[in-house]
Amino acid sequence: MGTAEPRHRSDGELVSEALKGSQPAFGELVRRYQDLLYRHAERMTGRADDAEDVVQATFIKAHRSLRTCRNPDRVGAWLFRIGSNACKDFLKGRKRASISLDEVPELPAEHGNPDDSLERTRMRGEIDRALQRLAADQREAFLLKHVEGSSYDEMSQILGVSVPALKMRVHRAREELQVLLRAYER
Repeated sequence: MGTAEPRHRSDGELVSEALKGSQPAFGELVRRYQDLLYRHAERMTGRADDAEDVVQATFIKAHRSLRTCRNPDRVGAWLFRIGSNACKDFLKGRKRASISLDEVPELPAEHGNPDDSLERTRMRGEIDRALQRLAADQREAFLLKHVEGSSYDEMSQILGVSVPALKMRVHRAREELQVLLRAYER
């Protein structure tokens, strides 16, 4: 006889257990959502170190205010909203400094055509710089839609913003990115 596989607990069950003091239950919520929150924070802040700080702050705040989660079965959307707000707060407080070594594009890989790899690296850097110049709410909507592949309904649930407002944010982000990227071509 083999051992039974552990039962997959729902988000709601994990929240309920965490509210009763179960650290392993909250740890499971962290494991479920940390990658999504990190990817979003890294794209919003533009730096891995800053993204790690934002995600850590997100989970600390979530742990302290878990009782305020109105729908435990949708704790992922609740966590994302906390993380999104943490990104915006971070960006408001960040002072732009000179470029750090972390922001220097990576060298091209040794395989393949070095010129193509260098061009891709250059373009990626230009796109990242253009994204960082967007307003935080536009960048957030653009990334959710075009990088994470979220539907407008999902975005609305996560961010607590109407679908028409999100469509406008994404539209304005696309327009602004086109302008910014044309400027880099010159």
